[in-house]
This record gives sequence, structure tokens and C-alpha cells, in this order.
Amino acid sequence: MPTDLFRRRLIKGFACIGAGAAVLPCCLSHASYAAGTGAKFALKEVADGVYAFGGVNELMTDANQGAICNVGLVVGDEAAAAVDSGGSMVEARAFLAAIKEVTDKPVRYLVNTHMHPDHIFGNAAFRDIGATIVGHRNLPRALAARGDFYLQSYHRQIGDALMQGIEIVPPTQTVDDRLELDLGGRKLELRAWKAAHTDNDLTAYDPATRTFFAGDLVFMGHLPTLDGSLLGWMRQLDELAAIDAAVTVPGHGPVPSAWPQALEDERRYFEVLAGDLRKAIADGVPLDKAVQTAGLGERGNWALFDDYNGRNATAAYAELEWE
Repeated sequence: MPTDLFRRRLIKGFACIGAGAAVLPCCLSHASYAAGTGAKFALKEVADGVYAFGGVNELMTDANQGAICNVGLVVGDEAAAAVDSGGSMVEARAFLAAIKEVTDKPVRYLVNTHMHPDHIFGNAAFRDIGATIVGHRNLPRALAARGDFYLQSYHRQIGDALMQGIEIVPPTQTVDDRLELDLGGRKLELRAWKAAHTDNDLTAYDPATRTFFAGDLVFMGHLPTLDGSLLGWMRQLDELAAIDAAVTVPGHGPVPSAWPQALEDERRYFEVLAGDLRKAIADGVPLDKAVQTAGLGERGNWALFDDYNGRNATAAYAELEWE
């Protein structure tokens, strides 16, 4: 088998040329999604031995095959770790095929950054190749509580065909606070966070390249979605910013992105949302009225604002009432 270095050099010099074929940018590998869709899964090398795929800023649909979040890969001398499995088995299988193009090392670990379907619906594909699935200590409970609902509701959202093979697969190893994964000559540092985006947020940091996989603690372009604690998220922004990373792979947004600048937009949104809601609460504005205007000053800055801002405002209002 070729070495990883040989494979990387081969990919960098390779162009897919043929009838109707597009030339791939430098450092990309690809694997077809479902036959006939024409869609491609591309892994971009963002640092030495570190790869990522950039999802689209859309709701999950059959057209995008659930591939809306960013997923990643870190390769050591002996093994590799994937970060999140994607929003369908179709995407997960394409991810595994793309991994084979950049390394012959076994995928020893799959790190789930949190519970949402776009990040965990491909877990069964990684379980089936023998990867140990790692998650926050609260992730098993969260998946047990939400799993059946996810399976039912997403049949309606993305269709029966794309839901084929999807299972709710919980982690077999959990992180209470911090954990190091040994990939052989490379350690991947995992950290469990307090309630923020969810109550089961987990990040991964590669100190060798100073690459930070932030999961959905970082949104760029795509409006942040609140399923945990607005105040908890805001309190932890400075702690996040202090991480000694050069670049981040956010849960949603450009791959890679500069760090800690990647936090600036969501910090501003949270401050606007919280400020609007605090004023509404102080003025005695009821929830149903307050959520119609809270955060509207940010509307032009985000994709999917109308899909998620009302939900964010509703959750945050209840929390801020009890400050």
C-alpha cells in the first residue's frame, strides 16, 4: 500500500480529467455519493495529516443527502480518528471511501461532537468497520431521549430512501472532562463542555498542527442554533477563544477558518439576542411578542435566520427570565 505521504503527493498532483469530468482543486480527494446523483464528497487537507469536508448551509434534505455539517479526519502513524459521521449513511459511506483515498491507516475512533442528526446519522457505518465511538458523557442519555423522535421526524424531512440504514448508535466510550486519543505519534485531545449549543458538546484539538475541531460550538454563516444554554454558551466563549489553535473546523462554516476570529460573529449575535430579550423582559413584553423582534438586527448576517432565530429566542427568553 502507498504511504500516507505518497498518497498526499499523488492527490496534490492529480486531476480528474475525462469526458465531462471536472478538475479537482489541489489537495482534494473525492468519492461518489449515491449512483446517479453527480454529487461528490471532497476531503480537504487543512493541515499536515488533518482533513475536513465542508457541508452546505442548508436544512437537511434528500437533495443534499444530509451533508450540511463539517466533518473531519486526523491521521496518526498507526490509526486515524474521524470527527462526526454526517447526516446520512450515504454521506458516511462516501466519507469512508474518501478516507481510504488519503490513508491506509484504520479508523480507530469516531468522535461525535454532539447529538444532532447531521452529525450522528452516519454512526452505524463507522461502528460496522470497528471504530470506537466517543462522545460526551451526556450523549448516550441525549440520544436515548431524542433518538426515536429523530428517526420519525427525519423520514418526513429527508425521505424514506435516504433514511435507509440509519440507526441511533450511541458512543461506547464517553468523556467526563478531558480525554486523549492515541493515534500513534499523534494525540487528539478531547474536551467535554458545559451546556451551550447542547448539554453534550465535545471538541477535538490536534496540538501537532494546532487544529481545533469545534463542532457546533462555532457557527459561521449558518445561524447558531440553541438547544442547550445561551448563557452557558456566552460564558464559555472566552474559554473557547483561549484555546491555542491556529485554525478551526467549525461545525458549520468555512473549512478551515482563522482562530479565534471564527467566534466573532456568533458572539455578536448572542449579545444582540440576549440584549433584545433582556429589554423585552424588563419592559414586560410577553414571550410570544418578544420572539418576533429579538435578534432581528442580525437577520441580514446569517443563512437560515428565519428557520432558527424564533426557536433560539423562545429558548433564551425562558432562560433569561430566571437570571
